[in-house]
Amino acid sequence: MERIKNMGLKKSFFFMSVFSMAAALLAVGIVFTVCIDIASEYPGGGVRITYDGAVWESANSTWEQNRLVQMLEWVKILACIFIPVGSLGMASFFFYHVKLKKPIAVLRQGTEHIRRNDLSFRVPEVSGDELGQVCAAFETMRKELVKTNKELWRQAEERKRLNAAFSHDLRNPVTVLKGTVQLLRQGIADEQALERLETYVRRIEQYVDAMSNVQRLEQIPVQKKEVRFAMLRGELEETVRILAPALQGEILTDDEGTDMETDVHIDHGIFLTVAENLIGNGTRFARNKITISLSISGESGKCGGGQRCCGEETDEKENGRCFLVLTVADDGDGFPEKMLREGPQPFGKMEGNEGHFGMGLYTCRMLCRKHGGSLVLENGKNGGARVTAVFR
Repeated sequence: MERIKNMGLKKSFFFMSVFSMAAALLAVGIVFTVCIDIASEYPGGGVRITYDGAVWESANSTWEQNRLVQMLEWVKILACIFIPVGSLGMASFFFYHVKLKKPIAVLRQGTEHIRRNDLSFRVPEVSGDELGQVCAAFETMRKELVKTNKELWRQAEERKRLNAAFSHDLRNPVTVLKGTVQLLRQGIADEQALERLETYVRRIEQYVDAMSNVQRLEQIPVQKKEVRFAMLRGELEETVRILAPALQGEILTDDEGTDMETDVHIDHGIFLTVAENLIGNGTRFARNKITISLSISGESGKCGGGQRCCGEETDEKENGRCFLVLTVADDGDGFPEKMLREGPQPFGKMEGNEGHFGMGLYTCRMLCRKHGGSLVLENGKNGGARVTAVFR
């Protein structure tokens, strides 16, 4: 039986047909033999002449005997018709149950699962014939559909995260613009107000252009250039003044180890995006004070003295590359243990933070990694949250 299951459809059908016809011929032969034997027991009547010329007169059969002989003739005729037909019918029935029934049922059930958008089923291995191969191809198609659906779901989730990150990262520049406009209306704006407006409008334009060309957060381009350290410190002071006007903000730098005229080789836009996100988060959760620390470090010590750090032309190339370190600390309640243990997750909102998507720290970590650095979350010894961003 197993051999027939694995046999091809044509070959198995031919084999069953030949076998059924042979069985039918055998059955017809048996019927003929039995009918002839029965009919030979009754006299046929008439005169019989033997080879030696003797004449014998046979006894005539009765009416009942003649009728029985005629019925036997009809039995032989009907046997020649119905036995082959019945044998072919049995062969077809056997062929359907052995070769067709299970594969058809499996394919019908699989089609019904797919119609219900249920891809959790599995198509079993039924046989080695053509229908078995069709079932195997159906299972392969199911796996490909599962893979395609997972990829579509992943792309949808990635697009959702990208849109949330886009909305989140635009919030801080818009806040800066709104604050500057408000200062202008009140007539108390500083001399850099118009320059600040122009700078942040240009940043928003560049960010929109960059985000319109990417499908995933990982595809955000990194374009490093030389930026003066003093300029970065000034931008941090300005960001704190605008985003945290009601808090006591403090900018710390390593005045002994870092020269303000040092050029840092970084992506200026990524740095500002991360800085604004971290300062914005600290502002929301701080009680009275937020502290920002900015320094340039190297694997072998501090960098300074006008070196070009974080790039290939640093004087410490042999001992290790320099990197820019930004730390933002607040005096709030600190990070929950789950976030410290698992790291920032997309849409991971903290309690009391319903107005935000929960994408700030996740985006910062992604951008720091794109820049070759890292993002570290920790709670301070005296309470509060502390975030350190490293740009290599």
